[in-house]
Amino acid sequence: MLKTRVITALVLVGVLLPSLFWLPQSAWALLTAAVIGVAAWEWGALLGWQQGARRLLGGVTALICVGLAQVAPAALGIGTFAPAAPWVVALYTLSVVFWIFLIPLWLNRQWRLSSLAGLLVGAVVLLPTWLALVQLRAVHPGVLLAVMALVWMADIAAYFAGRKFGRNKLAPSISPGKTQEGALGAFIGVMLYGLVIGHFLLAGKVPLTAWMLALVLATAVSIIGDLFESLLKRKAGIKDSSNILPGHGGVLDRIDSLTSTLPLAALAWLAFLHHA
Repeated sequence: MLKTRVITALVLVGVLLPSLFWLPQSAWALLTAAVIGVAAWEWGALLGWQQGARRLLGGVTALICVGLAQVAPAALGIGTFAPAAPWVVALYTLSVVFWIFLIPLWLNRQWRLSSLAGLLVGAVVLLPTWLALVQLRAVHPGVLLAVMALVWMADIAAYFAGRKFGRNKLAPSISPGKTQEGALGAFIGVMLYGLVIGHFLLAGKVPLTAWMLALVLATAVSIIGDLFESLLKRKAGIKDSSNILPGHGGVLDRIDSLTSTLPLAALAWLAFLHHA
């Protein structure tokens, strides 16, 4: 299993990095639309749908992303870059409100998705994620990579801190393997990472206190995103969102924390750094 996980991870990195830095912006938008389409196909499994309906959901979701790239290319950095369109800000704001205010309540109550509600929730989860993947890359590929690395740092630090020091369960009825010590490790790891990356990317642009608070919020939201997908899988009675990535499960399993963190990062950039 470990060998399979390592090989898959190397292949993913081998595809991600060249695509991130060398693809034209229009091609990046199409590539990420395909990825989000696969994630939507997996989302159908969380709703208990059959393969035909799941394929339709994945295809329609990908086509919505492609359609947005065609009708609003400037918002996505295809050609000129005019990122702060009203619909962009509204979509990010909806996502941030969803993750910060609704999902903690959802995790507490452990609601189950119905088909109609599941479609709406899936749109709020996946479409802002695609938009943030495209817009943050348009700012600079290094910016998107830095935000993604923040989430990876939280996951890695939580894993090792949990293995070494984990005693108290974080959410035993949702994800029994996660511990409070692991979550604390995630916060510490992100703080250390954030101090380094902030020195290179944000020196003189953001006060240190505000930056540290932003890192705390981003880490908390990434943990919430991870727990939310874990809850949905538990309710659906499945271990992984799919087996499309050998040793790693599905696309949703790999981007669960990114779905909550990327729109927050994109909205913060629009609000505080776009004109800096």
